[in-house]
Amino acid sequence: MAEAFKHGRVGRFQVEAAIQSVHAERARTGRTDWTAIVLFYEQLLRISPALGTRAGYAAALAEANGPAAGLAVLESIDTEAVSHYQPYWAVRAHLLQRLGKTREATDAYDRAIGLAEDPAVREFLLHKRG
Repeated sequence: MAEAFKHGRVGRFQVEAAIQSVHAERARTGRTDWTAIVLFYEQLLRISPALGTRAGYAAALAEANGPAAGLAVLESIDTEAVSHYQPYWAVRAHLLQRLGKTREATDAYDRAIGLAEDPAVREFLLHKRG
C-alpha cells in the first residue's frame, strides 16, 4: 500500500489488500485494529461505493464505534438495492442482535438464511440466529 501511495496508484485492490493485512495482523498481535480498518473502508468507499463495500464498512464501524453506528450506515442504503443482497441481511441481523433487538434480528437472520446459497453459510447463520 505504501508503495502504491508513493506512485499515486492507489486503487480498489490496494485498499482491499490493506484491509486484509490489518485482519491478518490479528494472528500476530491477538487484536484487530478496527479504527484502521474503518479508515481503509472510508477510502474504499470513495473508490468503489458498491454494496459489499458499504456492508463491510458498516460491520467495521460497528466494531470500532458500536452496533448503532454500523446499523445507521446500513439504514442509509436504499432498501430496494439490498432486497436480495445476503451479506447486508447477515450484517444487519448481527448488529440488531448486539443491540438486543431480538425480533428484528431474527427477521433479518431469516432473510439472510433464505438468501444464502452456500449450505455452510446457511448453517452458520442458523447457528447465530439461535
